[in-house]
Amino acid sequence: MENFRKVRTSEEESPLPFPDLPPDVVEMKVKEGSKIRNLMNFAMAQMELKGSRQIVFSGCGRAVTKTITCVEIMKRKLGGLHQVTKVRYKTLLEVWENQDPLPGGPAQNLTVHKNVPSICILLSRDPLDPNQTGYQPP
Repeated sequence: MENFRKVRTSEEESPLPFPDLPPDVVEMKVKEGSKIRNLMNFAMAQMELKGSRQIVFSGCGRAVTKTITCVEIMKRKLGGLHQVTKVRYKTLLEVWENQDPLPGGPAQNLTVHKNVPSICILLSRDPLDPNQTGYQPP
């Protein structure tokens, strides 16, 4: 792998694992490089100023811990939020390019499919079904 360099990474889009969500629900996609302060400022504004009833935080790979941190901060600041947590795997596609291709030959690319852990957490001011797996009361 020392002769290859990563060209791009893309993740397969998948729907949120929560049925019956309103179409205008706020989804916070947490990335590895996201700043918690920026995420929380936007999320708190949505819940307090705009009056959103539900918000979804999602992250995969190394962003899972940052996603959980954001949820815990929000639960502490707002209080009384119902929570449903879903854990699953997402497939990332990485494309690697050969830096030393054979003379006169085409550039060789290598595509790698990686399964990484992913988490989706729904926070709601309204009561949720307590029989749902992953439910946590306020």
